[in-house]
Amino acid sequence: MIRWGGISFSFHPLFVLVMLTSVFTGHFLELLALFAIVFVHELGHVAAARLFGLSVISVQLLPFGGVAVIEDHGDLSSSREIVIALAGPLQNLLLIMISTTFHVMGLWDGAFFFYFIQCNLLIALFNLLPVLPLDGGKLVQAVCAMLLPYHTTLVWTLRISLLFSLLMVLYALVPLVLGKGGPQLNLLMVGGFLLYSNYTDYRNIPYRFLRFLMSREAAFTRHLLQGSLAYPIIAEHSKPLDQILRLLRREKYHFVYIMNSRGVIFSVIPEQRIISSYLRGNPGG
Repeated sequence: MIRWGGISFSFHPLFVLVMLTSVFTGHFLELLALFAIVFVHELGHVAAARLFGLSVISVQLLPFGGVAVIEDHGDLSSSREIVIALAGPLQNLLLIMISTTFHVMGLWDGAFFFYFIQCNLLIALFNLLPVLPLDGGKLVQAVCAMLLPYHTTLVWTLRISLLFSLLMVLYALVPLVLGKGGPQLNLLMVGGFLLYSNYTDYRNIPYRFLRFLMSREAAFTRHLLQGSLAYPIIAEHSKPLDQILRLLRREKYHFVYIMNSRGVIFSVIPEQRIISSYLRGNPGG
């Protein structure tokens, strides 16, 4: 682990394995290029996060990108999350533009130039797949959070990511099943990592949603300062609090309209009161 600028940088074992393989196969220069590309990719995420005043706790480097852990106190909006997610692939695009300029000027040519271009394209495009924790998965999750309740967003984006990860693993095993050779090891390792990561995150949805609820006070302050309108939620009096809270949207502030058995609204409650009651251990209201 390396600390730089207050951020802990670490290497995933999969990244170390790829580096060691490159060394033993005599591709040291390609190894350095891969490391530089991945590192610059992650610096894009770090720079974008800090531009918004967010703290980056750690960055773990993977062969196809990395995972940046950003400290979120409830002020990480979907629009900011989109910018931060796109900042990584944009660095790969910038590297392609710079290297192509050198190529046009006659300063860089040969097989290594094309390898460098291919690596940047591969890392950028792979990271834009709609699978968490890749940048594309984060983009999809951020857009869904603008349109759907946050709990629904967490559940379904992770379910879709689990499905795609599993399909990636199965596809890597196709040559072995058909008797046409061994499995595609690189794809199998990447798919296995994504599958494990998404399975772990899926199990942690209750804790992530609880952290979301605990940060809603900051959301209330933000919406109050912006003067934005409250988003209504209509619920029957008998509806459990946890089911009401699962209707909250990250980009909205809510008033809950309580309806009796005759369909008449008899009470309007701000979301803080419902969250407070739920956190005190009163799930029924």
